[in-house]
Amino acid sequence: MFLPLLLAFSSNIGFALAAKNGSSTSYVSSLPLNAQGLFNESMAYLDHFYDSPYGYLYDENAAFALRHETRSSAWYSIGLLARNNGTDVAGAEKIITNIINAQFKDAKDQWYGDYQQEPEEPVVGSPYYAEKIYNSWDPNWRGFIGTAFIIGLEEFGHLLSPEVTNLLEESLYNATVGDSYRSIMRAFVAGWTGRRLNVTNMTASGELYASEIISLFDRANTLSEFNSGTYTGVSLFALTLWAKYLPNTSIMGQKAPSMIAYTWEAVSNLWHPEMKNVAGPWDRSYGFDMNKYLSLLALHLWNIIGKEKSSIIDRPAIMSHNADFAYGPLFAILAEFHSTLVPEDVVAALNDFKGEHTFTSSTFSPPFDLYPRNITAWLSTNISIGAETFNETVVGGPATNQDTFNPALIQWNTGNGIGWMTLYATEKHVIAEAAPGTLNLTYPDGNSASIFTLLLSPFAKKKTISSLADIRGLNLTVSGTVNETYSLAYAGGYGGVDSTINDFEFWNVTFSMPSNSTAVPHLLLEVDLW
Repeated sequence: MFLPLLLAFSSNIGFALAAKNGSSTSYVSSLPLNAQGLFNESMAYLDHFYDSPYGYLYDENAAFALRHETRSSAWYSIGLLARNNGTDVAGAEKIITNIINAQFKDAKDQWYGDYQQEPEEPVVGSPYYAEKIYNSWDPNWRGFIGTAFIIGLEEFGHLLSPEVTNLLEESLYNATVGDSYRSIMRAFVAGWTGRRLNVTNMTASGELYASEIISLFDRANTLSEFNSGTYTGVSLFALTLWAKYLPNTSIMGQKAPSMIAYTWEAVSNLWHPEMKNVAGPWDRSYGFDMNKYLSLLALHLWNIIGKEKSSIIDRPAIMSHNADFAYGPLFAILAEFHSTLVPEDVVAALNDFKGEHTFTSSTFSPPFDLYPRNITAWLSTNISIGAETFNETVVGGPATNQDTFNPALIQWNTGNGIGWMTLYATEKHVIAEAAPGTLNLTYPDGNSASIFTLLLSPFAKKKTISSLADIRGLNLTVSGTVNETYSLAYAGGYGGVDSTINDFEFWNVTFSMPSNSTAVPHLLLEVDLW
């Protein structure tokens, strides 16, 4: 296994050097300059993982011992078609053929039409490899891979052989038939494939799925999964496909431009150019500081305002969650069209902080939400506070994941990086309100057993803290019905009481209620910078 990896590094060193030097073939050189940079850097990154003899990428996560990975291989194959240098097209066709040959094709299986996550895995559903959704198989991969294949057909179909074109069409048909998961990508793949193959029922199903998504969006012009560094990026990508590749006779083609504009307007009100972070709340986040983990929203920002002003650091490959850099070629391919849908005032607000302001909105994710989640945020120089009030059937937000759900958050410039403090949800019903200098938290259904758990960033200039007075750059005053004392614990990669979350180390600050208290649990945080 090590020899193919060395061969891949050797055979692609020319590609990497070309990307570093900014050279490209005619298609890539026609992209906007920011998109060229994203394309060339992300392809150089992926070149290092390409196992050319095998026809797959190695998994970008070094912990996976040279196993291969399907999704990023599909994305890379479209990048190869776009680059079209030397053996790139042959390599793309080899990857595409491998992926489709391994697609699940037994119609009785729930994972019918889905794609393997790795070519080394045993048969899903066998006695030795039980079927488990989001583990041994992931329904979202139909959309992640299907949308990439459609971009390949739309943009570079003239480079593909008839045999591979037929394979792609058949694969998309199977993926669409097997997919019953409502998502923006799912609606697009169904609508596009139905039109391509003249399958009326498939086209109609895509329109139906899209109508459900649009109905939720139109309630307040917001995505149901609000303000996610990763999934807002995915949604904007998929909505771009609606707008670019579907006709005006489709509800998707009609609505996508305004949905993209509204989503960017919300982002522009929450993006803090000084701190290169989106203010909270975050419905699903894979980190607590966008300067340290790679988000897909940041790839869009790279295209619109440039890498230096986005939250992507000089060496994206060392950021947490860096495997999403594999999406870079596709984002770059769509960048010029997508940028035409971003309002000018949004671009201005993304480039430069527009000064102190507040933001309010709401969003709704049935069946989890009992009523819409109400969003408030305040942004000022070097600080932001964001929160959302919610009453849900589960703990952990619509993604049912406490580690990624951040319903109340403070971020600030410590003078040596970004500090953050976020509420770790332990209740189904929380009133959380952000206002200038304050974060107000109440548990309407709480009792004396309720706790307020706050995750607090480490500080470079105060590595060991003993109280909230040791917080760097922020004065914090705490009041409410909670005990004045609190517990303090550390979550470190090499020790501590707690475990890290999404690669981030943190301090755990937990406030409890007085014994036998009958008061409604309430915590008020008042802050200012020092």
